[in-house]
Amino acid sequence: MQPSIAIVNDLSGFGRCSLTVSLPIISSMGISCGVVPTAILSNQTEYPEYSMLDFTPYMEEYLCKWKKLGFKFDGLYTGFLGSEKQIHIIKKMIDDFSFTNIIVDPVMGDHGVIYDSYTDELCDGMRELVTHATIITPNLTELCILTKKPYHADITEEEIKNMCIEIAQKGPKKIVVTGIEKGDQLGNAIYDQESDHPFEMIYGKKVLPLRPGTGDVFASIIAGNCIHNRDLKSGVLQAMNFICTCLETSSKLNIPINDGVCFEEHLHLLHKA
Repeated sequence: MQPSIAIVNDLSGFGRCSLTVSLPIISSMGISCGVVPTAILSNQTEYPEYSMLDFTPYMEEYLCKWKKLGFKFDGLYTGFLGSEKQIHIIKKMIDDFSFTNIIVDPVMGDHGVIYDSYTDELCDGMRELVTHATIITPNLTELCILTKKPYHADITEEEIKNMCIEIAQKGPKKIVVTGIEKGDQLGNAIYDQESDHPFEMIYGKKVLPLRPGTGDVFASIIAGNCIHNRDLKSGVLQAMNFICTCLETSSKLNIPINDGVCFEEHLHLLHKA
């Protein structure tokens, strides 16, 4: 049977990020997608202004209909969550649906800064949510938030490894830490408790300019590979190579930076994924 996944994330009407990235990418990997919006935005938030509708008041009834109709999914993939209430809703969703795999992208901050919408209570809620996950995909800032460790620009690989071990002891056995800069390279840390060599760093070339939405592309490819029960490292390499190709195309086509990463021309690369 065709595998399926429920995606919980915000929807931006313009600018490639969140659901407008996840849907085509995961679908192109041969996976049926169900969608639960957390917020509906006119455009992604890197633009000078935007409008936003908080979808929280509608999520419980929305999911109640899914449960009543008997919808089934092999996996769950969560992205941006804007409130403690949404985290409680997702935890109930986990109880109500029998997900084989749960992928949590803990969208909490970047470049050492926590997003304005994240209160201490919301951070604690995300720390609890990740304990239910099969795989989590934090960036370096989010890894520090999850472990309550101070962020600094020269975090060592040993520190990253120790933070991954700390999180894995609480639930998620597979962790990918994204966006680790090292000179002209950009790397990812892989922690896989089921591997003979649990911790590994993988570096690739840094393609400038960096663009919003690449984290969503990355996490979506990891989610697709997880649903197909494929090796974590091969999924990370595939995501890295795909993003580099898309970034290069974005520059060639003069795509404005805020419009995100131009992936449409390359979806065929994921068809056999």
